Amino acid sequence: MQLRLDRLGSLYLAAPLYRQKQLPARIPILMYHSIQTSDGRESSPYYETTTSPLKFAEHMAYLSRNGYRTIGLGELQERLRAGQSCERCIAITFDDGFRDFYVYAYPILSEYGFMATMFLPTAFIGTTRRQFNGKPCMTWSEVRELNAAGIAFGSHTVTHPRLRELPRMKIQGELRRSRETIEENLGTKIDSFAYPFAFPETDAEFRAMLTETLETAGYADGVCTTIGRADALRSRLFMKRLPVNSCDDQRFFQAKLGGAYDWVGTPQRWFKMAKDWLPSSGGKAEAGAH
Repeated sequence: MQLRLDRLGSLYLAAPLYRQKQLPARIPILMYHSIQTSDGRESSPYYETTTSPLKFAEHMAYLSRNGYRTIGLGELQERLRAGQSCERCIAITFDDGFRDFYVYAYPILSEYGFMATMFLPTAFIGTTRRQFNGKPCMTWSEVRELNAAGIAFGSHTVTHPRLRELPRMKIQGELRRSRETIEENLGTKIDSFAYPFAFPETDAEFRAMLTETLETAGYADGVCTTIGRADALRSRLFMKRLPVNSCDDQRFFQAKLGGAYDWVGTPQRWFKMAKDWLPSSGGKAEAGAH
């Protein structure tokens, strides 16, 4: 078993402290990607983006057993801005539009009466099956079926590029076209956006440009890969999330929900700042991508 400093720090240092602290309202947003059995590729537990159907079922059973209810990102924002405590509220999100959500995740969510938001890279969603990163994605007919059943959808750009490396005009196209494509296929307004790859939070100029571009494109809320629970201090377009995968047993999962994993966002930020300062990175490194 790999030594995990993030796990040790969360369970034995942060968890006891968080139980004693009174913090402003914060709501967990879980970040999943693929729900499938292991594909055999070696990956650090920190960077793992696959969750087995069995482990996902265990996570959802834990939430249900402990009285959690799922809310959408719009309601989550309203609660945070109003300073409303919501101890047992949680948002569940998925990135990339993989078909395993339709096959494995949705039936489990449905069993517990939970809702979720799936973010789609629209170039890989078609009338026939397409693939992204070697995995099959959902078709538009499957997306429409899920949407009718209560699953929300948002944009994950068109081609899932590293936005920070693109000129502004191409960024505008990625944000606008992906939103329009989803709206055309679902016949409903799309408000949410998920930033692809690691979010460059240390680049204030890029963040300001992206905020303006998202607002112009009509987005009301969004999430990124910065680690932590969502709070009112963070931009509504770049809310923090908690990455979850098959390596999260019940104890670690519980610690993440309670805030004991939030501290990881600080060294994550330091690492990004260090990468930005390295001459070899050219100031454009994106570390810790999910």
